[in-house]
Amino acid sequence: MNHTGKIAVITGAARGIGRACAERLLADGAKVVMADIDEGGVKAAAAELGTEEHVRSVRTDVSQKDQVEALIEEAVKAFGRIDIMVNNAGIAMVQDFLEVTKADYDKVLSVNLEGAFWGTQAAGRQMIKQGGAGVIINMSSINSGLANPRVATYAITKGGMNQITGTAAVAFAPHGIRVVGVGPGTIDTDMIHTGFVSDASVKGILSRTPLGRYGTAAEVASVVSFLASDDASYITGETIYPDGGRRVLNYTVPVKEQG
Repeated sequence: MNHTGKIAVITGAARGIGRACAERLLADGAKVVMADIDEGGVKAAAAELGTEEHVRSVRTDVSQKDQVEALIEEAVKAFGRIDIMVNNAGIAMVQDFLEVTKADYDKVLSVNLEGAFWGTQAAGRQMIKQGGAGVIINMSSINSGLANPRVATYAITKGGMNQITGTAAVAFAPHGIRVVGVGPGTIDTDMIHTGFVSDASVKGILSRTPLGRYGTAAEVASVVSFLASDDASYITGETIYPDGGRRVLNYTVPVKEQG
């Protein structure tokens, strides 16, 4: 993909899918503003990926509307405009449905759902101010449509995110702004290895994944780069699922023994 001359903003960019998206868009010619609540982590990631001429970092808590708006302002101050917004920041809490507290519920929704809403709104407002055009990409999940009571709050936010994508796509279409979603399956990232998937459940997940493996953050980033490009100019309001075939499978497949 060719993103030369474009400016991208990515939240949750210190690691995992967000960092991979930053790396890919930089490689494809864009300048990137990387945002994350982990100030040290995102600063280090930005320094590793390029110079200040091409990449900047901004500490941002996406659950706070004013900080999301300030992020967009910082991006415009640094590079003059924004063309691509990737709402990737997200958290997950693995717990029994009956164990979810009000604080748990509010925390996950404020980051995942409200963060995506404020990011979509702020980016859309700036793109309209620039005269229209641009692409907003919301990082959803296959859990947006699958029932997993162990990650209820996460799944609820991703289902809601798909509605943000659809409604914003209709709202912004008259301005030439596309809004699309990416819903990864099980991707080999820190989130997976810090409790989201237990060792015992790996075989179960792979038995429901026709391609028989986890995806990589780079594979998700390649979908993001495509959707942000002019090659995807007639796609809006949709969520694309790089999931190894998991959503369409209604039975299990043999799993190779790990060794």
